[in-house]
Amino acid sequence: MLITMPSQRQVLSIITIALIALLTVTTLQHFTGNRGLDDIVLGPLHDSLPQVQKQRPIYKKPPTYAPPPIKDNFPLLQTTTKLPPIPPWNVPKRNLHRSYDLPLAPPLLIGFTRAWPLLLQAVTSYITAGWPASQIYVIENTGVQQANARNQLTLQNPFYLNHTQLKTLGVNIIQTPALLSFAQLQNFYHSLTYQHNWPYFFWSHMDVLAFSLENGGDGLPRYNEDGYKTIYELSLAALKEARETDPRWGIRFFAYDHLALVNPEAYEDVGGWDTMIPYYNTDCDMHTRLTMRGWSLKDARAGLITDVGSSLADLRVLYRVEEVKPDFCDVNPPPPEKGGKTRFAGAETMNASSSTHQSPKRDADEKPDPEIAKFRALEETAHAMVRYKNSGTRERYVWQMGQRGGQGEPFYYNAQGLQDAIEVMIETGRRIYRMKWGHKDCDLIDGAKLKLGDQWMVEKDYFAPLGD
Repeated sequence: MLITMPSQRQVLSIITIALIALLTVTTLQHFTGNRGLDDIVLGPLHDSLPQVQKQRPIYKKPPTYAPPPIKDNFPLLQTTTKLPPIPPWNVPKRNLHRSYDLPLAPPLLIGFTRAWPLLLQAVTSYITAGWPASQIYVIENTGVQQANARNQLTLQNPFYLNHTQLKTLGVNIIQTPALLSFAQLQNFYHSLTYQHNWPYFFWSHMDVLAFSLENGGDGLPRYNEDGYKTIYELSLAALKEARETDPRWGIRFFAYDHLALVNPEAYEDVGGWDTMIPYYNTDCDMHTRLTMRGWSLKDARAGLITDVGSSLADLRVLYRVEEVKPDFCDVNPPPPEKGGKTRFAGAETMNASSSTHQSPKRDADEKPDPEIAKFRALEETAHAMVRYKNSGTRERYVWQMGQRGGQGEPFYYNAQGLQDAIEVMIETGRRIYRMKWGHKDCDLIDGAKLKLGDQWMVEKDYFAPLGD
């Protein structure tokens, strides 16, 4: 093997570089003593730092306020397996789907990641409104594997979900293999249709309160009148109509996607949800692609479905238990004002006495109906909860941060860290959406004049900072 010796000029260059490096280190040591490189870079700022901060790691300051522990909003389930009866006019008829020429009773999927009180509230509201419990599937999307099934988590853990109580209610539980984003969860729903041979399915958000239209209105009969239909029956009617009158039906929205009916064939036709857009804007992307492919997305009405971020104080009120009043609690109340006063009732109960929602009017000489009075009180409370969530004083999704415990439990994840990480993913997804379509808003068809196939192919049509 032939070895080439360096030339005299190369040797001189190497020696010069080595001498410069040695001189630099010696000079730094002379002026800085034994301080580390990070201290040298900080320069004069170093001397202003407290001695404790010169050590590593430097920990963040703990929050100045932590919300009070959340409360159990259905304590009856802790002590008995005997539930109060569902209001008799909402008890679902056996095999009711056959009356609507449907080959299969449609499942209702409700996804869960955190905030157990709101999930339990949503499930209970659907059941007491007339949706068969056996057709409700809670999708546990927590990433804690079998920890909840083994009852290893406690109530203050954000991922806490009580399998025993859900089974007492009669609903089904399906677990995701890992913690999924919203778009991934939607594709997981779609995957279940292959596994279970579901030709259609409903899905709902977990932060809702659902009611049948017991008070009538808009030409619909009341709970005690001929022709009354529950939220479940009206949903079946909407499904029947879509199947029989629209060969390209894709989605039916009940209060947007707070409750939605899905045709899996439409999802498959457009390739499912784009998991590169994990949260916000992913619905714009999916729904627009469905429209571009000629699948219909229409609104339908089946009941009162409210978007809430707080919890009824005692879910027995949904069963119309006499002694329980429809008050509600903030699962993540704001810090108190100076002097110790709370700006809101916080963990304490609130009522809907200030509600301005108007129920359908009837004849002035109509006799008072105690059941209608109970329903109106519930309805007014639900609308008060909606207003509270959208009051503008705080973010709409602060309810997701109500539980901050669970340290030392299996699969523990810091609650604030989870929220911060999701927010980064949200912003990244929004950027990917803009990159994909060259447009930042949802009006991809009417505003941007785009068609299917244009994704990732067009230049952006908006001013953006560098790197966007």
